[in-house]
Amino acid sequence: MELRKTAGFVPVALAIAGNAFVTAIKFAAALASGSSVMLSEAVHSAADTLNQVLLLIGLRRSLKKPDEEFEYGYGNERFFWALISACGVFFVGAGVTAYHGVSALLHPEPIEFSYLILIVLVVSLIVEAYTFYRAARELRAHAPDSAWRERIERADPATLAVYLEDAVAVLGVLIAAGAIALSYLTGSSTWDAWGSIAIGALLAVTAIVLIVKNRAYLVGRTMPEEMQKAVREIIAADPAVEKIVDFKSATMGFGVYRIKFELELNGSALLQSAYRDAALRAEYEDVHDDFEAFKKFCVDYADRIPRLIGRKVDEWESVIKKQYPGVRHIDIEVN
Repeated sequence: MELRKTAGFVPVALAIAGNAFVTAIKFAAALASGSSVMLSEAVHSAADTLNQVLLLIGLRRSLKKPDEEFEYGYGNERFFWALISACGVFFVGAGVTAYHGVSALLHPEPIEFSYLILIVLVVSLIVEAYTFYRAARELRAHAPDSAWRERIERADPATLAVYLEDAVAVLGVLIAAGAIALSYLTGSSTWDAWGSIAIGALLAVTAIVLIVKNRAYLVGRTMPEEMQKAVREIIAADPAVEKIVDFKSATMGFGVYRIKFELELNGSALLQSAYRDAALRAEYEDVHDDFEAFKKFCVDYADRIPRLIGRKVDEWESVIKKQYPGVRHIDIEVN
C-alpha cells in the first residue's frame, strides 16, 4: 500500500504495462515487414520496459526503514536505480537502435509494407501518448504553480524518466511512420535507416539528461533554495540567535532533506528567556548576602543554560519540521 502512494509509482506502473504490450506488437510488425526502424522501435520499447522495471525496484527499495547499517534510511535507492535505468537507456536503447540504423544504412534490405505496420504504429502512439500524459499530469500535480522547466528541475527521477522516455517514444513512433512512408514513396530503404539513427540520437540525449540528474542527487544535491531561505528565516527570527554559520543541506531521498548549521547565540537574549527581571531580582535578593547560596545559584544557573539551549533547539526543530515535513534530519551546533 505504501508503494502505491509513493511519488512516481502510478506513471511507472502504467509505463511498464503499456511498454510491455507495445514491445510485443512492434516485434511482431518488425518480423513481418523486415523494417529496420520498426525493429529499432521494438528494441526501444523493450529497453523502456526493462528500465522502468528498474525504476520500480528503486521505488520499492527506497521505502525500507532505517536500520543500524543505514541510519538515515534508503531514500537514495531510487536515485541509484534510476541512474542504472538511465544507463540502460543509453547503452541498450540508444546503442542498439543506432547500431541497427547504421547497419541498415550500410547493408540496405527491401522492406515489405503492410497494413500491420500502420495498425501497430497507431496503437503504439495511443498507448505511449496515454502513459506520457499520465507522467505529465503527475509532474504538474507536484508543482501546480511552477513553470515546466522548474517542474522538471525538481521532479521525482522516476516520474521524469517515464515522462522523457514516453516523450521520445511518441516522437519515435512519428519518426518511424515518417521514415517508413518516405521509404515507401521513394523506394529507398535509406530513409528507414536514418529513422533508426534519429531515434537512437533522441534516446542518447534523454539518457544523458537522466544520468546527470540522478548523479546530482546521489552526490548530495542541496534542497531547493527557497526552502533553505525559509528555514534560515525561521531560525534567524528568534532573538536568541545572533548569527547562522555554515548552513548546509543534502537530499536523502525524493523530497527528503538533511540540514546542518551552526549558531552563534545572543547571551543577553538567552538570559532574558531564562529569567524575567522580577524573578532574577528575587533570586538576587535571596543570595547577595550569602556566599554559599550564591555558589549554589551559580551551579544551578550553569545547569539551566544547557537545558535552555536544548529546549530552544527542540523548538526550532519542531517549527521547521511542521512547516517543511520533508526536512527529516536536523543537526544544530552551537558555537
